[in-house]
Amino acid sequence: MKKMLAAMLAAASCATMAQAQTGRPAPPALTLDEALAAAGAAAPATEAASAGIAAARANRTTAGLRPNPVAQGQVENVVGSGAYRGLRSAETTIGVALPIELGGKRSARVAVANAQLSRAELQAAVATADVRLQVTQLYVEAIAAQRRLTHARDQERIAGDALRAASVRVRAGRASPLEEQRADVARVNAAAYVERTDRLAAAARANLARRIARPIDGALDDALLDRLPAATYGPEVAPSAAGTLALAATDAHLAIADAGVRLARANRVPDLNIGPALRRLEATNDTAAVLSVSIPIPLFNNGRAAVAQARAERSKADAQRRVTALDIEQAITDARAEVANAAISARAASGPALSAAQEAARIARIGYREGKFGQLDLLDAERTLAETRVAAIDALATYQNARARLERLTAPAPQGEFPQ
Repeated sequence: MKKMLAAMLAAASCATMAQAQTGRPAPPALTLDEALAAAGAAAPATEAASAGIAAARANRTTAGLRPNPVAQGQVENVVGSGAYRGLRSAETTIGVALPIELGGKRSARVAVANAQLSRAELQAAVATADVRLQVTQLYVEAIAAQRRLTHARDQERIAGDALRAASVRVRAGRASPLEEQRADVARVNAAAYVERTDRLAAAARANLARRIARPIDGALDDALLDRLPAATYGPEVAPSAAGTLALAATDAHLAIADAGVRLARANRVPDLNIGPALRRLEATNDTAAVLSVSIPIPLFNNGRAAVAQARAERSKADAQRRVTALDIEQAITDARAEVANAAISARAASGPALSAAQEAARIARIGYREGKFGQLDLLDAERTLAETRVAAIDALATYQNARARLERLTAPAPQGEFPQ
């Protein structure tokens, strides 16, 4: 007895060690937050937005630079006649022209560049929000596709059981061979549905993996699909586009247009050019200082047309902002209604409707095995259960996608000030 017990313990120990050496723990489930973080780091849209911010910052640096001085050289009284023959009376002048901007042009350029940088920052936030929406929808679809595959395999197993039960009834002479043929057709259709669903689930998983730029070895957070809000009642809050990311983008365009009007007005003021120089007189070998001052005369182009154009662009941006605000508020209203309706449908499909269909199918299976129900009753109950399961999955996925779209519409704009 002791030898047998020792042998059993040794065998159990060896089996445990072998399992520890060969068995690998299942990789942890990939959560939605992890998928969003991975996609944000690998999304080309995010990279493009970052490059846009870098370009806007470089543009702001360029806008703050002063105009470059111009080196000038001039030789007078050469290659003439008489006393001016050759270089005997040449006057050589070497100097520098210093442009002096007037009217606040530099600060106006910087204001335009700051507004453009603000828009680039907002575009980066918009790109991030769009990536978040895309990844969320792909994640939800991958979960829904996997759950459809699970239910399809379950229906295939049930169809196989029904075929075996029908075969038993036919061999026992309790049913006609037609019942076995019907059950076999149902099993074939169930197997084909599994194959199609499996292919769709693999495609959904591959699309998610491609978007997050990493393979998905483990499972996904399947419980995400079942997270429904509690039923709420009461008056609807009026939607507002204020503070949303979508409206902030139009605000950035309006800010650029405002700065453009200021720049157009500043450009109407002519700039001053001062040219200090030294002049050498070849005849006397003397040197003298020269100071030149020039200012353009706004005779043909006084800048009024540019100011009118900038004001028109500003009016256009303001009108587009009002249109966008109305569109956003309408979209939020529609999205809220869609989310509420999707939640109601998901609760009904995954709750009472699914429970009733499951109970009806269970009763039909028992009754068919006991000869109390016909095969058509069983097939109808199984078909109703399969349709209800798919409808429940679709309703849950529709709610999650609608909630993600609503979050995208109401995403707040990033807060921050940009240096002048």
